[in-house]
Amino acid sequence: MPTTVQNYVDGEWVDSETGETFETTNPAAPNEVVGRFQRSSAADADRAVEAAAAATDEWANTPGPKRGRILERTARGLRERREELTEMLVREEGKAEPEAGGEVQRAIDIFGYFAGKARDVGGTVSGSSAPDRRLYTVEEPVGVAALITPWNYPIAIPAWKIAPALAAGATAVFKPATLAPAVSAAIVEELDEAGLPDGALNYVTGPGSVVGDAFATHPDVDAVSFTGSTMVGESLREAAAPDGKRIQLEMGGKNPVVVSEHADLERAVDVVAGGAFGVTGQACTATSRAIVHESLYDEFVDRLVERAESIEVGPGLEGYRMGPQVSESERDGTLDYVDAGQREGATLETGGGVPEGDRFADGHFVEPTVFSDVDPEMRIAQEEIFGPVVAAIPTTGFDDALEIANDVRYGLSAGIVTDDLTEANRFVDEIEAGVVKVNEGTTGVELHVPFGGMKASSSETFREQGEAGLDFFTISKTAYVNY
Repeated sequence: MPTTVQNYVDGEWVDSETGETFETTNPAAPNEVVGRFQRSSAADADRAVEAAAAATDEWANTPGPKRGRILERTARGLRERREELTEMLVREEGKAEPEAGGEVQRAIDIFGYFAGKARDVGGTVSGSSAPDRRLYTVEEPVGVAALITPWNYPIAIPAWKIAPALAAGATAVFKPATLAPAVSAAIVEELDEAGLPDGALNYVTGPGSVVGDAFATHPDVDAVSFTGSTMVGESLREAAAPDGKRIQLEMGGKNPVVVSEHADLERAVDVVAGGAFGVTGQACTATSRAIVHESLYDEFVDRLVERAESIEVGPGLEGYRMGPQVSESERDGTLDYVDAGQREGATLETGGGVPEGDRFADGHFVEPTVFSDVDPEMRIAQEEIFGPVVAAIPTTGFDDALEIANDVRYGLSAGIVTDDLTEANRFVDEIEAGVVKVNEGTTGVELHVPFGGMKASSSETFREQGEAGLDFFTISKTAYVNY
């Protein structure tokens, strides 16, 4: 039987005032209901904000080490549930089991990391130009933060917003994506069990156009942190602007890997295939463009096609390497881009359809797809697809490749495969992306260093993760003490 999950407001699990729920289903078997969740209203969102606002003083005045102990207990609770949460994530979002297990572990590690950092939130001491003056800064919590997260990393991204917010002493209202809200509810359960004060974190499910907008426009919300599509992010920026709310947006990507004439070809295929087909291409950092030197192009395409055709697709809990897309609409969107690529004249080398066989009868599966003969101006080379599709673009040299790589509206993650040190360093200096990789994939980031994009991929305001992840949730006050 699927579990019905309530909202969590002011320390209590409660039904929505609407009395309505919505269901989530298994992307590999859409007839299987995973859970039922509250279809919340703006009034539900408002009550959550009011609870968070009422809790700000108590949580802000809780000593950092005590906040850290609550986060550490949360990490321990998530660790004890790792297998359960991995299975839940696969059934809810569709990832292959090893990918889901890695994501759950990332959430555990994030809470462990910020448990330590909570002890260090304070400020800095500087030397003064006056002999009888103390000069120092104090870091104070921002107040109430609204956290709005996507479905593609349904426990890791909530973790990397919730943990630094609470470590910094901010209170939060949290809306997970409606396609995958179950696994993030476990974070709330473990924080509750760990002793988090009532109101410090509130969990409300429902449509983004209702709950998310209510969070973004509520006068008691001081900051909005969003990860998701560029279109929704920009609408949230507009909604938050009249009140001057602090904003943090991490959005789409159209991430390139440049394959230099000085590249190791096998490494290049590994890098592109891993970035393009891992997590079914459903990552904002996924590799969607392979910009390949003409001297290696034909052999690279042949090898990439061979790699794509070797990937076994199927339900994540049955040992397959690539799972389904999260929903029918996401799969159909990918297939629409395949059609667009063919209409515009690109060559479909492999994939591009729904795989055949009994195990694919009901799920939202799509084949790993490779296009060649792609012009940089084609839609499949310019627009985010969010599926396992990679466009191979030939190039005449490094400068040409760099120009093509930068000639999109996005700037999240980018990589180069090369054995030439000059090319590697020039790429780091000249690529327009917030995350730059040399000889490794565009996906996968370390939790203790900043993460974020440029151009339409980000608000370019505050970075996430690492020490920088605390900056969004704190305000610096400078003290001059003349004694």
